[in-house]
Parts: sequence; C-alpha cells; structure tokens
Amino acid sequence: MTIDAANPIERQTKQPIRRDAALEVTRLMPRPLLAVITILLCALVLIPILYIFLASLNTDVGVASGEFWPSSFSLDSYNKIWDSVGLAKAIGNSLIVSGATAVVSALMAIGTAYVLVRFEFRGRLTVLRGLLGLQSIPGTLMLLPVFVLFSSAGTYLGVTVIGTLWGLFIAYLTFALPFSTWVMVTYLRGLPRELEEAARIDGASNLGILFRIIIPLSWPGIIVSAIFAFLLGWNDVLFASVFTRPDTHTAAVALQVFASAVEGGAIPVYSQMMAASLVCAVPVVVLYFMFQKYLVGGLTAGSVK
Repeated sequence: MTIDAANPIERQTKQPIRRDAALEVTRLMPRPLLAVITILLCALVLIPILYIFLASLNTDVGVASGEFWPSSFSLDSYNKIWDSVGLAKAIGNSLIVSGATAVVSALMAIGTAYVLVRFEFRGRLTVLRGLLGLQSIPGTLMLLPVFVLFSSAGTYLGVTVIGTLWGLFIAYLTFALPFSTWVMVTYLRGLPRELEEAARIDGASNLGILFRIIIPLSWPGIIVSAIFAFLLGWNDVLFASVFTRPDTHTAAVALQVFASAVEGGAIPVYSQMMAASLVCAVPVVVLYFMFQKYLVGGLTAGSVK
C-alpha cells in the first residue's frame, strides 16, 4: 500500500520537472538575456508614452526647453484643447466616419467573402487575386484620381462630395473593403462545411445559412475586419486633410492643426498637442481592450489557399 500510494505522489512531483525541462529545451535564449530584451522592448514602447503624458502636464515653455520631468504640474492643457481647434467636434466626426466605415465594410465583407468561398463561378479567382493586389497600391497614388472623381461628381451631378463626411466615408470604404473581404475569406475557409450541409438538409436557404450559421461563427473575423477598417479612418491624415473643410475635420487633422498652432505668437502649443494626442488615443485603446479576445481568435484563424 505504501508503494502504491507513493507512486502517484512521485508522478505528481516529477511532472512539473519534466515540463520545466521541456521549456528549457525549447527556449530560444537564456533567461537573463530574455529578461534584458523584454525590459528594453517595454522601455522602447513605454518611455515615449510617459514623455507624452508628462509633457501634457507641463507648460509649453517647459516642453520647448526640453524638460522631461515638469517643474510644475498642471491640467490646463486638457482644459484648453477643446476650444483651441474644436477637438470635440473633430473627435465626433472621426467616430462617425470611422464607425460607419467599420460597420459597413464588415457587413459587406462577410457577404462577399461567403460568395467567394462557398460558390464556384467564372472570375472567382480573378476577384480573389484582385483583392490581394489592391492591398499593394499606396493610398498616395489614389489621392488625385479620387479627388478628381469626387469633384466631377459635384460638377456633373450637382452633388457636393468634397468637404462632406459621407464623401470621406466613401473614400475610406473604398480602401477598407478589399482588406476586410480578404480577412473574411481567410476566416471562412477555416469553417467546416458540414454545418452548412446539415442546414441545407433541414431546408435552410443561402441567406438563412449566412445569418444563422456563418455570421454567429464568424464574430472574431468580423471584429478584426471592423477594427482594422476603423483604424484606417481614425489614423488617416492625407485624405481627411484634402476631402474635409474646417467644420468636418477629423481628429487626425485636428492634431495636425495643433502642430502648427501657436499661443501668444511665439511658442507652439506643445503641451496641448501632447494632451490632445492622449485624448485621441483613448477610443482606440478602449476598443482594443473591449474586443481583445476576438482579435486574437480572428487573426489566428483561417487559412490561405
């Protein structure tokens, strides 16, 4: 009885040792070197953020003189940013345009990807290759053609596109939709066809399968495509600075205005610019923490073939 009782204990004490040994064998570098590299990478990311935060609590003169640690802490910059360049309205415009781009591109991408993955038709591979090829075209090359197209629409159709939020939304949707569709194509390829076949046996239509099976199982991919589309509109400066006017400026353009604004005719508003940068980063950070689990699942699922 003593031997039998000891065997499970021996197995329990030896199992962690074997796991640690396996980890040591598969470790790419020694523990001290791994710790040093981890600390350096964290410092590389966190030190600039810490500097921005401290600069937002400093004065413009202190930031201009190169102070890392403020001589006096103040929240005046966070109070002034709302009146300097209309940051609140700019953030609202960004939320409207980027949110609409994210939702519409995700909804259109799931339907388009379902057709491309589950149905065979002439030109299917051409469309898939075209979606992949569109990702390699820089946005700067498309700025002038899109601007001319929107201006022509205003001239010949009598519809004002330049300077409106919905015109900027169409421009963002043009670039977000190919990427969102490709993300959903790779995700849907990883879903088993047996579920759809069982639904067809029960009499479900294609739309029924899409809404009752595909979409509920594809939330990680949908969230990934929507967030990337949101970031495309939120971080863009080039198209927003050309296609908007002062009352339709986005948050990225407002930050650009902060960079050229001066207070008292001498020193740029460095402290306000740092405070505005942190405020504009809050929606993206909140969005990431809300959908973190979906992002991991959506980016690692699916296959390309």
